[in-house]
Amino acid sequence: MAALPPLRRLLALRGHRRLLSTTTPAASSSNPPTPEAVLYDIHSLSKDPSQALAVFRRSAAAGQPVSSAAYNLTLRTLASHPSSAQRHFWPFLREMQEAGHSVDQGTYLAALASFKKASLTADYASLTAHYNKFRKGANSAAAAAAAAAAEAVRDHDAAGLDSRLADIGLLPLTETTVITVLRELREYPIKALAFFRWAEQQQGYTHSSVAYNAMARVLGREESVPEFWDLIQEIKAAGMHVDIDTYLKLSRNFQKRHMVREAVELYELMMDGPFKPSQQDGPIIIRRISLGRSPDLELVNRVVNKFEAVWGVKTKELLDGVHRALTSNGKFDEAAEIVQTMRDQGHQPDNVTYSQLVYGLCKAGKLEDARKVLDEMEAEGCVPDLKTWTLLIQGYCSAGDVDRAVQYFTEMIEKGLDADADLLDVILKGLCSHEKVEEAYSLFVEMVDKAELRPFQGTCQRLIGDLLRVNKLEEALALLKTMKTCKFPAFVDPFHPYIAKHGTVEDARNFFKALTVKTSPAPAVYVDVLKLFFAEGRYSEAQELLYKCPNHIRKHPHVTKLFESIKVESASAS
Repeated sequence: MAALPPLRRLLALRGHRRLLSTTTPAASSSNPPTPEAVLYDIHSLSKDPSQALAVFRRSAAAGQPVSSAAYNLTLRTLASHPSSAQRHFWPFLREMQEAGHSVDQGTYLAALASFKKASLTADYASLTAHYNKFRKGANSAAAAAAAAAAEAVRDHDAAGLDSRLADIGLLPLTETTVITVLRELREYPIKALAFFRWAEQQQGYTHSSVAYNAMARVLGREESVPEFWDLIQEIKAAGMHVDIDTYLKLSRNFQKRHMVREAVELYELMMDGPFKPSQQDGPIIIRRISLGRSPDLELVNRVVNKFEAVWGVKTKELLDGVHRALTSNGKFDEAAEIVQTMRDQGHQPDNVTYSQLVYGLCKAGKLEDARKVLDEMEAEGCVPDLKTWTLLIQGYCSAGDVDRAVQYFTEMIEKGLDADADLLDVILKGLCSHEKVEEAYSLFVEMVDKAELRPFQGTCQRLIGDLLRVNKLEEALALLKTMKTCKFPAFVDPFHPYIAKHGTVEDARNFFKALTVKTSPAPAVYVDVLKLFFAEGRYSEAQELLYKCPNHIRKHPHVTKLFESIKVESASAS
């Protein structure tokens, strides 16, 4: 492969290029009224539900194709704002049902999240009930036929599909039916493709762009990448396009699954077409690339090329993304040139920019250089924030220098910054991993009990495990009480085997007390501890503990059965 031009050269200033709008470019008015164009127009108005609904209405009134995807996208948009949710959501949902379209899972979850955020409790409950009713197949025979077809496809090879599907009642096929079956088969991409091919051979039915997009969403998985790109070529050859809603779902899925090459290639495809993603997408993809162990600068290069070709401007977010990739790869000279490019364009480096440099230097083992960055920031009037300090402290913890990490943690506090749960988790992990468990517990008490910082549940659980590992039961029990105060679920798993093996009867009683809120712990907790005492051969301690348990526990059937079984075993052994 030929050497790629350095990113700094790609990002050189081009004074003759004009500054384009920072909003998503609108679909051309010359575009035919395709389903993709309707979706694009609705998506571009996602922050203005009334206008998005108006676009939907105009499209439907003009006879333009209005697909299930358009209904779902409009419904999600209406749910995203409290005023439109209360005025338009339910009438539109009824209209959607009357048109034969159903709410897909993504729309359902997005609407629920919006209702919860807006405290629309009644709407939340009503939508849950509506969706559950639909999922049970109570809405129509068509849904039952689609579910039966999906089951047949899952259970049989492609060779036998024709005879299996012919008798189910799917024919004549409709676009809605095909999409419903594909949705049911989303966890079986190759089998879904077999159904897709069967459907296109049925008389009187032709796949539309909506069906192709539904198929693309199903194939966008690691196990079906070749089939996915073959389908994309088929879509292009048919003069159709990947719609913006499908693109967003696929791109998120690719990034979530660490399929960054696929995310970049899809981004390039969309940027070459009429329905371009927003400016934010390029930097987001570059950031995802940068999260890898060794970010692929070729992929960054490709995103930058396509971004500049379309937008003609280098945003601060794009430059930060490139800077992040370079620093993560240890290319600090090139990263410095990117910072200079920022300055030349009037973008001042901020905590985001400097934090990336601190992270990269720590990753490269240049801890002293990373510490100096904070001094340089202050000299330039950019006060290091909590994130910057956290990255520095994490770097020292990862390198094993936990003493310096604590030193800088203290320095940060002295500068007036308050730690958060993330930083507390970082430094406690560092301390415990270097056998400084008591120091970790003391710091936890200082920050949580005295400074009233609310920790992560996982932080408490890990610290309990480490305390028991070094035989600090009293401290672990105190931490268990703290979890109760924070209203975290009781974390009992490590206590049972520890107390049964190393603890006394009084330790077991203190454990039960630590779990007591208004009433004693559940009988199962007592039974588990008693069982483990028996497993360790500590029969007399188990008997003594039983005598000191509450009366309702001593008489509980499970406890009685446990002790009777032990008596039987003892009698048999003698």
